[in-house]
Amino acid sequence: MSEAPARSRLIVLAGPTAVGKGTVAACVRDQHPDIWISVSVTTRPARPGEIDGVHYHFISDEEFDRLVAEDGLLEWAVVHSAARYGTPRAPVEEHLAAGRPALLEIDLQGARQVRKTMPEALMCFLAPPSFEELERRLVGRGTEGPEERERRLRTARTELAAEAEFDVTIVNTDVQTACDELVDLFRSGTSRVSS
Repeated sequence: MSEAPARSRLIVLAGPTAVGKGTVAACVRDQHPDIWISVSVTTRPARPGEIDGVHYHFISDEEFDRLVAEDGLLEWAVVHSAARYGTPRAPVEEHLAAGRPALLEIDLQGARQVRKTMPEALMCFLAPPSFEELERRLVGRGTEGPEERERRLRTARTELAAEAEFDVTIVNTDVQTACDELVDLFRSGTSRVSS
């Protein structure tokens, strides 16, 4: 039994820090190669295990400034009062023009920018089962020190309050289930979820 091909559409996946956006996007990448996933640029250093060009394109502040000046980013933001992140514009436009479904895994600020520039995009909020679980995941991944964790948890509280701005919410209780729900959005043809 073969599934219908993914439709050509843009879905923006956003949510609070440590909710598992990258893990869910990696599941989509591994299991559904027909869905193209944008690789963001960032000025932060790579975390252990991250690969340049796969997880992010790790670039200098000067290169980031050049992309901003040349309108080469679909969206960009300073995240957690520290590093800058952005989505290169050209690859997104090229994949959509070629009829390939595309996923942007970005932060809340970036999602708001994409909502303005590409209103046809389906905005999907990835939520944790609870704030306590989000905190447990952030501590458990062990990639940030205590100060950075506290900064990210403050940011997460603000990000969670923005859930109502999105078209649909997926609760990330289980990565495979969240991945399947996200892929179903590509295949369903639903453009907006009404309340």
